[in-house]
Amino acid sequence: MPAIELAKNYNPQEVEDKIYQEWLNSGAFNPDKLDLPENAPTYTIVLPPPNITDKLHVGHASMLAIEDLLIRFHRMNGYRTLWVPGTDHAAIATQNVVEKKIFREEGKTRHDLGREVFLARLNDFVKVTQATILNQSAKMGSSLDWSRLAFTLDETRQKAVKTMFLKMYEQGAIYRGERIVNWCPRCKTTLADDEVEYKEQQAKFYTFKYSSNFPMAISTTRPETKLGDTAVAVNPKDERYKQYIGQTFAVNFCGVDLNIKIIADHNVDMEFGTGALGVTPAHSMVDWQMAQANDLPTIKVIDEDGKIHAGFGEFSGMTALAAREAVVNKLNESGLMIKEEEIANNLSVCYRCDTGIEPLPSKQWFVAVDKPIASMNGQSLKQAAIAAAEKGEIKFVPDRFNKRYLDWMNNLRDWCISRQIWFGHRIPVWYKGEEIFVGENAPIGDGWAQDPDTLDTWFSSGMWTFSTLGWPDNMEVVDGKIIKKGDLAKFHPTQVLETGSEILTLWVSRMIMMSLFAVGEIPFSDVYLHGTILDKNGKKMSKSKGNGVDPLDVIAAAGADSLRLSLLVGSTPGNDTRFSEERLESAKNFVNKLWNISRYVLSGVEDIKSVAAINEEELTVADAWILSRLNRTIAEFTERIKRYEFSLAGETLRDFTLNDLADWYLEASKFDNSKQKNPVLIHILKNILKMWHPFIPFITENIWSYLDENKMLLVAAWPVAQNDLISVAAENNFSVIRDLVVAIRNGRSENKVEPAAKVKAVIYGGDKTELLKKQVAIISSLRTGLSEVEFAAEPQKIAEAIFVSVAGVEVYLLGGIDKDKEKERLNKEKENLAKLISNLSARLSNEEFVSKAPEKIVAMEKEKLANWQNDLEKIEEKLKTL
Repeated sequence: MPAIELAKNYNPQEVEDKIYQEWLNSGAFNPDKLDLPENAPTYTIVLPPPNITDKLHVGHASMLAIEDLLIRFHRMNGYRTLWVPGTDHAAIATQNVVEKKIFREEGKTRHDLGREVFLARLNDFVKVTQATILNQSAKMGSSLDWSRLAFTLDETRQKAVKTMFLKMYEQGAIYRGERIVNWCPRCKTTLADDEVEYKEQQAKFYTFKYSSNFPMAISTTRPETKLGDTAVAVNPKDERYKQYIGQTFAVNFCGVDLNIKIIADHNVDMEFGTGALGVTPAHSMVDWQMAQANDLPTIKVIDEDGKIHAGFGEFSGMTALAAREAVVNKLNESGLMIKEEEIANNLSVCYRCDTGIEPLPSKQWFVAVDKPIASMNGQSLKQAAIAAAEKGEIKFVPDRFNKRYLDWMNNLRDWCISRQIWFGHRIPVWYKGEEIFVGENAPIGDGWAQDPDTLDTWFSSGMWTFSTLGWPDNMEVVDGKIIKKGDLAKFHPTQVLETGSEILTLWVSRMIMMSLFAVGEIPFSDVYLHGTILDKNGKKMSKSKGNGVDPLDVIAAAGADSLRLSLLVGSTPGNDTRFSEERLESAKNFVNKLWNISRYVLSGVEDIKSVAAINEEELTVADAWILSRLNRTIAEFTERIKRYEFSLAGETLRDFTLNDLADWYLEASKFDNSKQKNPVLIHILKNILKMWHPFIPFITENIWSYLDENKMLLVAAWPVAQNDLISVAAENNFSVIRDLVVAIRNGRSENKVEPAAKVKAVIYGGDKTELLKKQVAIISSLRTGLSEVEFAAEPQKIAEAIFVSVAGVEVYLLGGIDKDKEKERLNKEKENLAKLISNLSARLSNEEFVSKAPEKIVAMEKEKLANWQNDLEKIEEKLKTL
């Protein structure tokens, strides 16, 4: 029977689609179809739903690779794994994209089309982008349970959102009121605090008086808003202004009559500007809060179009910027302007369109984050979400994000959830005159009109972990106790949320609050926050910059495995990473190397079923060493995955695969007459394929098909380290052989002995002589260029020889010495050994190390020191003979 033969070259494009279809056909992506005991533990991840505004780039591919790694790892470890797929309607972002597209192509606005026609056009766009995203996800090898595919705006989620709104409204967690909101004049909608971004800029800082009879000057970057000032705040400790506190001054500011009350506030910085702060309650959250505390009137200056309201004389109808220029001119003309200066300033802008934000009062719907909730034992949403992190119920990876989360939550204000756009979940509220009806369906009777606004997209995505698992249908409350059913009972809470660090506040915080309210439990136990994938120049990838890399293009060129590996190894949680052709090429080279290793291993096997189990009594030194290294690697690799150290895990396994296995054991096996060669090689191959599978699933599944016809690697059991095969002695024995081979190669190289030239070796092995004699074939064959090996009973003094010493073993290479080169080499080695001996001696003289380190480690370190000291003596003797 001919040996098993893999193709000479691995071609991912030929096999990846076929393998993915086989995985789908197996049903193993669906936890209900896994052949597991009833009491098998569950492991659940809900995919952070990508925005349907455009196709994915490699930043999203990184997210898919990380989550798929976790899912495949836990599936192979016997968990009932569920990875829920889905997409996000991304309300404002998607509406903006479609509005721009329609205007660019047809010159029409959404108002020209009307709500119904515009939403139909928008849904057509959604279907195309959704299909693209789902295809990209599949091409990455994502083992998502497609039978549970969800969309934040589908019928199931619409029911969940309406139910949530109603329940929160009934308990006072949602209310309608007029408050200062972040308003985008371009998008014509409110924004939550964490949807506001900040741009550093240079701004004009104006210092002036309202009028000549006003007792103090104020400073501001926005003089146009001063048309709506109702107070000036001063610090009560400020001796300059104490006498005026409580007084009200009637002034005419640039032709507009104002009544300015002087109020005291301890937060006013006496050193900033003039120490007197003009209070504009309608256009600053801080000023709004001061107005509430001091019962001040609110005058709205700027409207929703970013223009000055009626009633402000010549300024009415101007844009805010035009009004600023006009006010400044008036102040200069009247002699009220004291000075203008440049200062560094943070401009608040819309996170979607970069337009400057206008804080203004508006009647909107809010989530009350500080209100005590009866069903949450009197805790507020904020309190419950903070407690979950403080008690360690939710852990952040890396843990520095725990502080960022708590800082954000402790300063959280009520969340504005109404948006003045058409695409999204329509607010389930109807009005008739002064009457309000909140419900899942329209009230009976005529005259009711539904609120035209939609909900913030983070409201629906904040429910993602439980709405995708059947809430509210899968939950009921009996005698005040929550009873979960179906998927919600099986898979919630989920185990990990893996997402970008930039949406910690936007999404993660909302998910925690909403899950605690709706289901009475945390949505996940761990939050893994990945950094941003940057382009090769270190810039953030974005659709607007056109520097996003389509994963399908990379897959077509290099295969999905190479892309996944390039994203997983070299990336650490919470830190940004550059995506480059060099990293991709390195990953591609490794994938090909794994194929070649497997090809070599299988080439010596005619029938896998005929390969016997390993007989430990017949293992050679090399066999015992590689099995010990394999089991150490299994233990370390598995532990690193559990600790979310994916890059370190990959580096550990790559080192074993390339260094221990390919460079040493495979080479040694060619000259080692081991009866266990094939059993050991097949055993190692099976185990490394299992470990590599979560990283590079396609090639590993492909190779596995030659090893096991009955079970796919996708559902194979994870390898468990066999501690009885981990042997310090076996590792030390082979290390002597390996280090000796390296030393001989280095000695030849440094003396410029031609690679083809053969030299004789005289070896004094001391207590390692018997070990070395049995390994002569390996020592002579591993590119050492030895023509003959002679063992000496005593140390030698051969002047005309290249001398190397390793762990007490002395080797004299005859026929290739250059005395000057040899002296130079030995002196370098002497210097290096002296440093090593000094460092290790210091370590062993440290009482804390000696007392705390395991006895085995201390003994090994002492033995290492003795060997180095012995080697140093031999080198010094050799230098004397030269």
